[in-house]
Amino acid sequence: MSGGGAFLSGEDSRLETISRLAQWRIDTFGPCSYRRSDAFKVGIWNWYLSVEKSRSIIVRLFPEPGRLAKERPPFARFVLRVSWSGPPRRSCVSPVHELLLRSSEDFFWQIDVLFHGRLTIDVEFLDLRIATNNAAESSVSIWPNESMALQNIASKSTLGCLSRMLTESIHADVTINTTDGVLKAHKAILAACSPVFESMFLHDLKEKESSTININDMCIESCSALLGFIYGTIKQDQFWKHRLPLLAAANKYNIFDIKDCCEESLLEDINSSNVLERLHVAWLYQLEKLKKGCLTYLFVFGKIYDVRDEINGFFQHADRELMLEMFQEVLNVWKPI
Repeated sequence: MSGGGAFLSGEDSRLETISRLAQWRIDTFGPCSYRRSDAFKVGIWNWYLSVEKSRSIIVRLFPEPGRLAKERPPFARFVLRVSWSGPPRRSCVSPVHELLLRSSEDFFWQIDVLFHGRLTIDVEFLDLRIATNNAAESSVSIWPNESMALQNIASKSTLGCLSRMLTESIHADVTINTTDGVLKAHKAILAACSPVFESMFLHDLKEKESSTININDMCIESCSALLGFIYGTIKQDQFWKHRLPLLAAANKYNIFDIKDCCEESLLEDINSSNVLERLHVAWLYQLEKLKKGCLTYLFVFGKIYDVRDEINGFFQHADRELMLEMFQEVLNVWKPI
């Protein structure tokens, strides 16, 4: 129990999460009530939301009490939104908060407004850090460090050998021309990871004869990230920086491991500023999980209201089939009960 009231839960209270967003819907909320959500996990912590109402609304966000919150307390950057169905439909959005959160007493947001109807509380985490010695200045972000450990694909010894082969061009036998530079690589390794590369070197094509590949749609930095993934030497920040060109290359050369990793990564940090771009990317490269995540974010979680200014431009260039899918999602979410 926290916030000084009795803990209530029921079928009229639902909490769902996607990516870094948690949404808590409360169908009935009396004039003098206290509610605490079910636990939900974002990052490495379990979290709770609580709300109490008397003359005003007070919303709290806090991690689950325990050893983890005590020894590795979260320093969170987040924004809250409280909405109610009305009529009319209204909402209040908090400032961006950056706080060290250890208990339910470390943060509350007071809203001096009266409302009627169903209540929805959103919390969107913009960043989560592990506070060191309870000091935000020395905290370590869990994103993107929490993501897939790409360097565990190969054993350390094999990884070291491949790294040397790439960085020192040991017995390199193929030249890659990018838009702004030249790289060296190995036919056997490229062929082993991509059927497209294998076909280049297997048949009597110009790449086989000249031992040269022209990649005219990638800069040298992005192509280095592509080779880094293939050879198992890519760094996490390098992967995040070049996710979109890596996805395009993976689609072009049929490198499914890269495509899957990019889709999972792009699904992790959907927000209002990138959801339409991500939806377009998902449609372009036939990424069903990412497309479903974007549509869920927009319509199930109601974030379509946050992109009203951008949606008209998006529709002007969107594929007709994608627009039909978006319309179908609207019907599924807003169909009469």
